[in-house]
Parts: sequence; C-alpha cells; structure tokens
Amino acid sequence: MSASIAPTSKAASPRRRPLAAALLVALALPGMAFAQTAKEKELEARVAQLEAMVQQLVAQQQQQQSQISEVKTAQATAPAAPATPATATAATGAAAPIQSTTITPTANPNSKFSYGGFIKLDASVTSTNDGDIPDGTVGRLFYVPKAIPVGQGDLREGGTDTDMGANFSRFWFGVDSVTDNDDKLKAYLEFDLFGGGSTAFTGNEVATNTYALTLRQAYVQWNNWLAGQTWTNFQDTAALPDTVDFLGPTEGTVFVRQAQLRYTNGPWSFSMENPETVYTPFNGNMAQIAGDDGPMPDFTARYTAKGDWGHFGVAGLVRQLKYQTAGVAGTPTTPALPSIEDESTGYGLSVSGKFNLGKNDDIRYMVTGGSGIGRYIGLALNNDAVLDSTGDLDNIDVIAGFVGWRHVFTPKLRMNLFYSRAEYDQDVDLTGLGITRGAQSAHANLIYSPLPKLDLGAELIWGQRELENGDRGELNRLQTHVKYNF
Repeated sequence: MSASIAPTSKAASPRRRPLAAALLVALALPGMAFAQTAKEKELEARVAQLEAMVQQLVAQQQQQQSQISEVKTAQATAPAAPATPATATAATGAAAPIQSTTITPTANPNSKFSYGGFIKLDASVTSTNDGDIPDGTVGRLFYVPKAIPVGQGDLREGGTDTDMGANFSRFWFGVDSVTDNDDKLKAYLEFDLFGGGSTAFTGNEVATNTYALTLRQAYVQWNNWLAGQTWTNFQDTAALPDTVDFLGPTEGTVFVRQAQLRYTNGPWSFSMENPETVYTPFNGNMAQIAGDDGPMPDFTARYTAKGDWGHFGVAGLVRQLKYQTAGVAGTPTTPALPSIEDESTGYGLSVSGKFNLGKNDDIRYMVTGGSGIGRYIGLALNNDAVLDSTGDLDNIDVIAGFVGWRHVFTPKLRMNLFYSRAEYDQDVDLTGLGITRGAQSAHANLIYSPLPKLDLGAELIWGQRELENGDRGELNRLQTHVKYNF
C-alpha cells in the first residue's frame, strides 16, 4: 500500500506547484497592500508631530532673542552698577577680592599702597667706670657717646646695668602713583615707639612700659622734588655699618633727620633744610643751648657715584649760625641791658661710601670735617660754636669718621667690625675744661638669620669719651637683639 502511494505523490507534485504559488500570491497581495498603507499613515503622523515641535522651538527661540535685545537696550541706557565679587568671579574666573573697593578710596587712580617695618627686642648689659648712666635716658638704650659718664667717680661709682625694651620697633606706610601725564608721586610716613609718656605708669619700667609714637619721616615726592622730613642730604645712610646697636659708630657719623626741600637729578641732589644753632655759653663747659634765630636755611649739595663695585659720595654743607638774647629794661637802681646777637658761617665736607671686596665682603666708611657743624655729628656730641665774653660766636671745629668691615660667612651668618672717632678743636678759654675733647668706640658683632627676615644679633661695644681737662670715661656693653622684618 505504501508502494502504490509513493509514485502517485511524486508524479502529481510538478503539476500542483504553479497553482499553489498563484493562489498564495493572490491571497497575500491584499494583506501587503493594507499593511503598507498603515505604516505610511503612521510615518506621516510622526513627521507631522516633529514638524509641529520644530515650529514650537523656533517660536520660543525668537521670543528669547527678543527679550535679550530688550534687556541689552535697558542696560545701555541705565547707569552702570559696580560689579560684586561674585559677579567678577563669574565673569573673569578669578578669585573674589577681599573687598570690592580700594583701600585708599581718596587716592589718585592706580595708586599702590605699601606697609612694612620690624619688631625688635633689644637687651643690653652696660658697664661704666666713672659713674652710672641714669635710668630711662637714651644712653641706656643705645650707644650715645655724649652720655658716657666722665669725672663722676668720686661722687658716683660706676656700675653694671641690664636693660630690655621693644620700643625701637618700627613701621611705615607708603603710597606710590603715576598720573596720566607720567608724573610720579610718592607719600611716605615712618614711626617708631621711641617716645615716653608723662604719667606714673607709662613710659617707664614700673608697670606697663608703654611708649608713644615718634615721627621719624614724613615726606612727599613729586618726580625729582622732595618736601617733608627725612634724612639730611648731608648724610649717607647707605654707608652705615650693619649693626646690632641702634646706630653703632655714633661719634663718627653724620646723623640728622629734619624738614627740608630737596631736588635730585641723577647723581646730584641739593637741599634747603631746617636751621638750628646749638652753642655753648661763655665758660659753659658741657652746657648746650639750642636756638632757632637764623633766617637762612642750611644748604647742602651731594654727588653720588654707583656701580657694581659699590658707591662713593661727597657732600657739602653751608649754614648760618646765629643767636640773640632779649634786652632787659633798666630800673632806677640797675642799668638797662641791651639785646645781644651775633652770627657766623658754618661749613663742612663729608666723604663716604661702600666698596665691595667680593660677594662676601665690603668696606664702609665716612670722614667728615668742618667748622660750626657740631649738631650734625655724633648726635650733637659737641656744639656748633661757643660764645666769648662779649657775646660773639666762635665756631668749634671737628674732624670725625668711621671705617668698618662686613663679612658674610654663610647666607645665614655675617660679621661686622668697625671703629669710630671724633676730635674737636675749641678755645678752652671760652668753653672751659669740662667740655668734650673727643670720643671713640670699637664694635664687633655677629648676626645670625635662622629664617628669612629674622635676625638674632650680639654686639660687643667699647666706648670712651675724653674731656679737655684730660678726664676719661669708658663704657663696655653687650648689646643683643631679636629683629623680625616684615
């Protein structure tokens, strides 16, 4: 049975295949046409939806642009408001400033404000052989040769004293600016605490050690001109040794700060400075009288040459010395005394500088000589002039100077050795024998800087003052300090 069925199936297959295919196509065409029509309708619906969304986005964008244009127009017509720190940060990406306005709102545009100074603790042990230096005086705080006791051994024995203080700490303010016309302006103020109080508990060592501000410098510069108080143009501050003591070679140094008008052009500078005549009364010995009776300012001129080798300066000083006393009206029993006045001319020359002996060594020096210039040297170690018996001024001559050697062992350790001296030529018949004839000192110090701007220093000082009668007094001191510059 199975054998009869199999041939019949094989013979019929070729005849049935075309018919079956035709029937399948006929049946499938209507369904395919229907399916294609549905997909097209779905795609057309999606395209229409996308077109609507695009038109909506375009409309929103046009509306935003219109609003931005209106805001810009309003900002252009409205006054500008200062940017806040947050706005500035968002616009520039920079860190927000501490404050949105300048620290000097009344200063010139583009002014630069600066501040600095140092904190300094001084401590010293002082020994004298011919009397004590009184407590609370400047001679106990730093080396002042005029303060060395002489001729007091029979009345007050010498002794040893320890002193400590922070009143030589200092601070300063400066403002620099350049105008649209390239004019350079500078203002400078400098103070220390070397001032005393007047109450029982201020300005002394009893309780609070409180001290008042002391004005050191206050001046303004306009291009080549300077007006105000600063170092005298007769002084070369760049030649001063590196010291632990406040000044160091005091007796050999020109040292004055005062009001002046100065003009500087390249290596040249000229000044008119505050006049002050300091004189010794007839047979007044160490008496010192200061008077401001002269109409003429002190005139100075300086030339300074600079280079890699160091610097060299020469300065001249011309001044009028003058004093006057008021007359005394007579009485029926006493005659009237007329007023007395006299004047003379003082003059001086100073040579100073610093000479480099390599990167680790230099020599510093100053030599000053003249007549009638006593108050400019050694913190007025001696006077400008002396009065004779008739009231005329007689100038006192002086020659003074110092020389020092500075050596740098390492970037943290340096050493200074220097010697200073002053000699005076005066008529002892007019001054008396109790006036200073001369003074000298020798100094050696080591200064160690364990950290940048921090100095630890120690200085050995020997000083001597001699009177015209031959008496001499000596001082030995160990001066130390801790000083931080900022």
